[in-house]
Amino acid sequence: MLWENLTTVTEFLLLGFPAIHNFKILLFLIFLLLFICTLAGNVLIIVLVSTSHKLRRPMYFFLSHLSLSDILLTTDIVPNMLNVIMVERGVISLTGCISQFFLFATSAVAECFLLTVMSYDRYLAICHPLRYSAIMDFKLCCQMFVWSWALGFMAALSMVILVCSFQLCNPNVIDHFFCDLTPLLEHLCSNRFIADTLLSFLGIPCVILPFFFIIVTYICITLTILRISSTTGRQKAFSTCSSHLAVVCTYYGTLIAKYVVPSKGQSLTVMKITSLLYTVATPLFNPIIYTLRNKEIQAALWKCISIRVPTYIE
Repeated sequence: MLWENLTTVTEFLLLGFPAIHNFKILLFLIFLLLFICTLAGNVLIIVLVSTSHKLRRPMYFFLSHLSLSDILLTTDIVPNMLNVIMVERGVISLTGCISQFFLFATSAVAECFLLTVMSYDRYLAICHPLRYSAIMDFKLCCQMFVWSWALGFMAALSMVILVCSFQLCNPNVIDHFFCDLTPLLEHLCSNRFIADTLLSFLGIPCVILPFFFIIVTYICITLTILRISSTTGRQKAFSTCSSHLAVVCTYYGTLIAKYVVPSKGQSLTVMKITSLLYTVATPLFNPIIYTLRNKEIQAALWKCISIRVPTYIE
């Protein structure tokens, strides 16, 4: 029944970046390189966590799922974006557009919950170290990552059902490089206010509450670290959560700038650049931040390299 409301539009024309005609090959190569590096970095983290015994801890278990979320997000957006750049515009079917948005929303919301779970893990490790192993056992880890993905799936499905419940109208032109929520809502024939209100209400448990939970946990973590008497102890405690905090600031900063800050008055170029930050830059920054700031991952990487590349002595 929902799809009967969508018969007015059967496909969309993605305009991408109309003003880059003279630089499209350069931008194509840059985004292709970033895409390859993103996949390589996140796959590397998953492989290291899966193969290294020293990384088989809850924090790295959740980190591997964070990398999986980044892989899903970037493979959903970037390949089609590269095609749009080269042909200077691209046609995507209605089914393809809805599917792209569904996968994007699933990975984006799941990443919000995964970052929340990781903050809770750091809270237990620093504020309640003696009870950490008893609380954060394998069963709880599995439940947390399953719920993170399940909630991401249900939230994305709810958004798709909401968009599909309203009729989409022509013109079927999207001045963007992928099927994001905002351009889809702009094609609603009516009830735009109702759709915006319902989606904003849906964003409270998906984005706002997890973000405030992370803030509260890091306030508790900071207060606990400040009570540590030795400088070395404070530095060691802070280093265990600094990488996660950097990822949280990067991800939520771009997400809030895109979906929370009012878009009225913003140019399309600014909106596209903001979208590039969380679809291209953030999935690349996550593995870089964790590999550069985490000595255990660096040690696992060097061990893996030393095993794969033996030293020959004459």
